[in-house]
Amino acid sequence: MMQWIAMITMLIDHIGAVFFPHVVELRIIGRIAFPIYAFAVFIGYKHTRNVQKYIWRLFWIAVISQVPFMAAFNHFSLNVVWTLWSALLVLLALDKLPSKLISIPIAIGAGWVMEWSHMDYGMYGLLLVLLFRYFKGPVLVMAHVILNALYLMLHHSFLQMYSILATMGIAIAQYYQSGFRLKGPRWIWRYFYPAHLAIIAVIRWL
Repeated sequence: MMQWIAMITMLIDHIGAVFFPHVVELRIIGRIAFPIYAFAVFIGYKHTRNVQKYIWRLFWIAVISQVPFMAAFNHFSLNVVWTLWSALLVLLALDKLPSKLISIPIAIGAGWVMEWSHMDYGMYGLLLVLLFRYFKGPVLVMAHVILNALYLMLHHSFLQMYSILATMGIAIAQYYQSGFRLKGPRWIWRYFYPAHLAIIAVIRWL
């Protein structure tokens, strides 16, 4: 049910952000979504049979989502799929590097580009994907707590702390060796993001 939790909590978050910005409970619920998507990108990269197709698929979803994203939220930053796509490229680059010594400069450089281009979540999103790559269990949860503490200091927003709940759920699932296989129609998982943004944008502008 992980993918359904991600989609539903994201929908609740975006409804709150656009139509009920003062209802903080909706935004709290929405913090559950992004860690699941970040984890899904890592798992997808780890298990895909064709990483090139996976990269192109995320790229086109990011392109398709950009106009609905800007229309729904009325700003010109890049949607979160660009963040996940960039993190996917970093994962691939880290595995292709001839030396692990340059992995940190690569990650920092990519994170700077993500911040400079105003991708949703920016470097935070990249670092969260990398946490799922390198850590599991209680260490993963603690690393996410530290990441969120840094986010709090930089952005002065406590909301992101609630995203720990999703990572705790993922850590528990890892402990029980869940397979993390996508169930249900794949097109729903792939295109729910641009579709729901388009609907929100239409309602907002009407």
